[in-house]
Amino acid sequence: MLPHLAALGALAALLALAPLPGRAATFTPPQGCRLEVTVQNRGCTVSQYYRCSADPEGHQRSAIFGQDGLGHLSRIDAETRWIESSDPQTGLEDRLVDEAADHASFSTLLKDGRDDFDFWTESNSGERLHHVGEDILTGETVTIDGITLERTRFRLTTRDAQGAVLITREGQQFISRAMTRFFGGIETQSDWTGERRETNDSPVLFQFPGETGFGATTPQFDCDQLMTQLTHERAQL
Repeated sequence: MLPHLAALGALAALLALAPLPGRAATFTPPQGCRLEVTVQNRGCTVSQYYRCSADPEGHQRSAIFGQDGLGHLSRIDAETRWIESSDPQTGLEDRLVDEAADHASFSTLLKDGRDDFDFWTESNSGERLHHVGEDILTGETVTIDGITLERTRFRLTTRDAQGAVLITREGQQFISRAMTRFFGGIETQSDWTGERRETNDSPVLFQFPGETGFGATTPQFDCDQLMTQLTHERAQL
């Protein structure tokens, strides 16, 4: 399950964006970390996936950039559990609560074709959130920019500590067995206000060390469409 939680502004200071003459900014991970792949996504985002030697074995980190710069940081473990996630622009941080009825498990998904999960996160503001859902392999394999991915279906319901539903999400994502991680896809999200949104965060380009675009922080896809949508929404206010 791909995390969409907010968190840790302090981590943003560890990320160096080094503008090069005549070129867009390039992502450089913190000291002791190694950038492995840059992924250009639909929905006007670009993701940087990296590992840090100080983290436990199997942990991975990501930094996601939009048109306004760095918008999301996260860390997962070898089972793709959400260890921590942050929003550098707000300073809001969410961390996984150790005790869980059923932690997410990538190995269970690969073995059984389905993984159910039921866990809690806690933010640095003191808010506790309860996440329950499922990931299911559809049996479909796709190739995107030369990378073999498997399609999943998922459902996720997030409730507050009192049990009130805050957000529901469902749709499809992708997994890579080789990279041991999820990638975004097409989904529908509804919140407690009744607002309903459909998004497409599917990967389009995978850029590895030595390839053009590796480390680039400027998103390439759907940005004009996003700006048109925002302009329309503001005109309705």
